[in-house]
Amino acid sequence: MSFADLHRPGEVPFLLPNAWDVPSALAFADAGFPAVGTTSFGVAATAGRPDGGRASREATVTLVRALAGLPVYVSADVEDGYADDAEQVAEYVAALGADGINIEDSTDERLVHPAAHAAKITAVKRRSPDVFVNARVDTYWLGQDADLESTLERARQYVRAGADGVFVPGATDPADLAALAEAVPLPLNVLVVPGVTLPELARIGVRRVSTGSLPYRAAVQAATLAATSVRDGRPLPDAAAYPVLQKRLTDYAAAPGRG
Repeated sequence: MSFADLHRPGEVPFLLPNAWDVPSALAFADAGFPAVGTTSFGVAATAGRPDGGRASREATVTLVRALAGLPVYVSADVEDGYADDAEQVAEYVAALGADGINIEDSTDERLVHPAAHAAKITAVKRRSPDVFVNARVDTYWLGQDADLESTLERARQYVRAGADGVFVPGATDPADLAALAEAVPLPLNVLVVPGVTLPELARIGVRRVSTGSLPYRAAVQAATLAATSVRDGRPLPDAAAYPVLQKRLTDYAAAPGRG
């Protein structure tokens, strides 16, 4: 089985949890997920940087390389490829060593011309044909040209450029999702849609669901709850056992090539 094979139609879409560091990736792998993604928000945040602005470039390299050798596929969120030049983006992805990437058609919170994004996709696929390129369309996410027609026009250009999948974060209306799934001849990826189950999304035609920064944000919330519960005398929340986390890290550190 390849990473691309995980996107085949089924009763539920392929669910990709997004990690921000080694322990979170180990936890997802131990929970039985066949693949782990990274989240640019979580990766940047752990370095004290806001999301976007190409802040996660080096940290993403470090994390993807740290995850090499885990028994899961790894897909990297590479923002806009961290460069305007398509060949520089292709060089970065080739050196990254990920099984897949998400690449955004926006820079600094603004949509870029779709032809520029398409050029990046083509360059990446030419340099790294085995990397699954998930072309992200940020129309709904940014609220710019956030309509079905504009989104489909961008998606079609990325299909022609050689993308392997299309990711439309922020699209949540089932009718829009169904139209996207029908019109785009590639696996459709969305973020978790509150109130819509995975089987329902599969019936709509969605092939992949990403958790995005949700696990990172939930972890920060849980950590805050733990500390305030101690402070305020409330019952302590559930937490992973220290020996379990320690064993994961001990096994990870002892793996060949990590000495």
